[in-house]
Amino acid sequence: MKIIADTHTHTVASTHAYSTAQEMITAAKEKGLYAIALTDHAYRMPGAPGEWFFENLHAIPSTLYGVRVLRGMEANVIDFNGNLDAPQNIQKSMEWIVASIHGLLLDGEPSYEACTQLWLRVAENPHVRVIGHSGAPAYAYDYEKVIPQFAAQGKLIEINNATFRVRKSSVENCMKIAKACKKAGAYIVVNSDAHFSTAVGNADLALAMLAEIDFPQELVVNADTGRFKDYLRACGISL
Repeated sequence: MKIIADTHTHTVASTHAYSTAQEMITAAKEKGLYAIALTDHAYRMPGAPGEWFFENLHAIPSTLYGVRVLRGMEANVIDFNGNLDAPQNIQKSMEWIVASIHGLLLDGEPSYEACTQLWLRVAENPHVRVIGHSGAPAYAYDYEKVIPQFAAQGKLIEINNATFRVRKSSVENCMKIAKACKKAGAYIVVNSDAHFSTAVGNADLALAMLAEIDFPQELVVNADTGRFKDYLRACGISL
């Protein structure tokens, strides 16, 4: 199995990533990808770009070098009501929002019950496409309860390749999440979380884990161009 779209990537706009948007898109073309999502960090992340950056993303062509470019952001979940750190008008204008927890940016003390409620609320947000790297042990939640709700609301649960390198304490929970998705028949998306152009499309570690648990390829939305296009259509996103 391989991925045909990488829907969680960062550019120099995030300031802790090191390639331009053009370099990332060029890398996607060189890897033979159908699509790439540019998902720089939203406002609470230190060094994140400002509101004008996201308002002006339409300046980037929707297709460049034959690659479909999804203009988006990685928004931070900032409280246990599932609110994100981007205003509604910006959320509405994004083609692709990855909603993630970054611990220092979340108000309040986590608990299993609070994190379960948090993700149930995020599932209700119509602008969110992807549930980002949600395997951190400090923010564990009821996978059996929440993942069917993600599926019912059309969210893609991310298996993040970078987790296997930089968030190794999350790997066990990533496998639990993947198994819960398999059980629920919930769609997932496998992403690089690239912070440099050479990492675009790299998902070998995540794909190896999925192979280990015999995860059905038909539930990996970005493992097939037709399936990925069907998801875009279902979300009202142009091809």
